[in-house]
Amino acid sequence: MTDDLTFPNIDRAYLDHPDHQRLKNHGSTHPPRVLLLYGSLRERSYSRFLAEEAARLLQEFGCETRMFNPSGLPLPDDAESSHPKVQELRELSQWSEAHVWVSPERHGNMTGIMKTQIDWLPLISEGIRPTQGRTLAVMQVCGGSQSFNAVNSLRLLGRWMRMITIPNQSSVPKAFEQFDEDGRMLASPLYDRVVDVMEELVKFTLLLRDRSDYLVDRYSERKKQGRPVVSAAGEANQDAVS
Repeated sequence: MTDDLTFPNIDRAYLDHPDHQRLKNHGSTHPPRVLLLYGSLRERSYSRFLAEEAARLLQEFGCETRMFNPSGLPLPDDAESSHPKVQELRELSQWSEAHVWVSPERHGNMTGIMKTQIDWLPLISEGIRPTQGRTLAVMQVCGGSQSFNAVNSLRLLGRWMRMITIPNQSSVPKAFEQFDEDGRMLASPLYDRVVDVMEELVKFTLLLRDRSDYLVDRYSERKKQGRPVVSAAGEANQDAVS
């Protein structure tokens, strides 16, 4: 263990020591805003059924939900970002505080429809990151035995989009056996897991939504932008003003 605790390569004006005041709940009282995305256009789409079931649960837990219909969304690079469906998707993401992503597994991964939606969400646009700091829950439906390939890939994308993916997830095997004719999910341990996931998402969203900007504020970006750390009391780091 070295005794040298100096940091010659750090500019302390931009170094933020965890601030307990900033981590306190700031008291937002509006319903958590959740965007749900699903990855199939079939008339009897089990990923849509699962997303709709999730939306019902989220509303029960006091959330406001919106669901994006991917029908008509162009492939990335095959249209301008001004396309109405692209603008709709981006505006919904900007509105949201949390996402739910539900994909079928096709050829061992998420569907192209699912990936297209995420690919149209920019990491940054006009100085705004429309997904950064938002909470995310991932789920998948399977045509056969239970698999986790799609949710694993969705988790990877969530990290890439700088989202906070909750620990729990759901994979529904033989999805054609798990929903009734009206598209409602049948009672089973698989349904109970979906309840678990949505309950956990709401808790994480309430815990993080007033703190997300602070949690994802980075030393490297502050330094690049010439933006010294300012405390919760509005005081700049002494090194920045000396």
